[in-house]
Amino acid sequence: MKSLQPITAEALNRMQETYQNNEKARVVRNALTKNDITLISRRLEAQAENPNLFSVEIETMPVTNQMRSGRCWIFSAMNVLREKIAHKYGIKEFELSQNYVAFYDKLEKANWFMECTLQEIDAPIDSPEMRYLLSWAVGDGGQWNMLQSLVKKYGICPKNAMPETFQSSHTHAMNGLLNRRLRRFAADSRRAAAEGRKDDIGALKEECLQECYSLIASCFGLPPQTFTFEYKDTKGEYHAEYDVTPKQFYETYLAEDLDDYVNVINGPTADKPYWKTFTVKYLGNVAGGNPVVLLNLPMEDFKAAALAQLQDGEPVWFGCDCGKDGDRESGLWDDSQFDYESTFDMHLDMSKEDMLNTRESAMNHAMVLTGVNLKDGRPNRWKIENSWGDKVANKGYYIASDTWFDKYMYVVAIHKKYLPEKALEALKEEPSVLDPWDPFGTLAD
Repeated sequence: MKSLQPITAEALNRMQETYQNNEKARVVRNALTKNDITLISRRLEAQAENPNLFSVEIETMPVTNQMRSGRCWIFSAMNVLREKIAHKYGIKEFELSQNYVAFYDKLEKANWFMECTLQEIDAPIDSPEMRYLLSWAVGDGGQWNMLQSLVKKYGICPKNAMPETFQSSHTHAMNGLLNRRLRRFAADSRRAAAEGRKDDIGALKEECLQECYSLIASCFGLPPQTFTFEYKDTKGEYHAEYDVTPKQFYETYLAEDLDDYVNVINGPTADKPYWKTFTVKYLGNVAGGNPVVLLNLPMEDFKAAALAQLQDGEPVWFGCDCGKDGDRESGLWDDSQFDYESTFDMHLDMSKEDMLNTRESAMNHAMVLTGVNLKDGRPNRWKIENSWGDKVANKGYYIASDTWFDKYMYVVAIHKKYLPEKALEALKEEPSVLDPWDPFGTLAD
């Protein structure tokens, strides 16, 4: 390897002299001794430019709270589905059980991890694929297609049929135990294969899966086999349906084919041509379930599909990078909200392509679009339903500027009827396979 070039004493002196001759830098340094970076870099105009008013707005229920867990994709998906059920049956307010879906997600992910490591059992343990798989066997995250697979296989139920537990809302400790047990399976199965005992691997897997099930059940509780669905409609009339199974609840009360919804992405990188589909190797949860399929569209078409669905009165599930240019308390995501470049005299602007390629940005949170403001027919801000509780932002609802949307929005779940014919034709093609560590798989971490 070519020798690395050190910082020389001359270079260090030059940098120090340049800094000390900068009067603004002294003021900034003094301000930062008692203040957060965001406070001294904030543009107050950003708030005025993005008021909490929208020309297209869907009336939705109070926000939910995922607490200290990474189940945003489940919470946001359940928020979308509950609106459909509530609208159909005239229910003013209720929640679907996020814990029920998360229980089976954990179990299926344990099985998925073991199956994936068995696919790589003859590869070196330090191969790129094995390093990726072992880095985090089972996490809280997921994609829309993974939600489809879970709901189709296990159904859904109201929250009171399987409420939250402390562990379901605080998943770190349980995840650590699951990952340790699954990594032990990876070591045990590879050892068995190396010793010519591949016939033993099935029993090793069965034992591991049983232990994982027991851990999840102890932490999350047992999923209901049947339940009573009770509610009052908007007229105050009481309704009850007895001995309902979660599959029946999905098929009867939701009664919608989730396969009609497509993962539409905006990924402006050279390896992802527009109007093509992609999948990510080893990304999934339910063996035999829906494969993760990502349809890449230019931002103009990506945005048009989301807008069409909103204008038809239907919320939009989405995945984004929520860590950039956001203020949790005021509830605004805006890429011009903080002027760090002027504060620190730094060159920070990057294209979306460069941010993806350099890992500066990637999907890390899922939420729901419930409104948009149009000026001359074009969006200038969007209303977002989050799952961080109602004590922050606008009772838990957020605002995103349209320029922030362009930079940090990566995936939306869109019904096929809102997509152009060119997109529907692209869905008929076999998807190209991306590496497991591609940034469009990070929402499932």
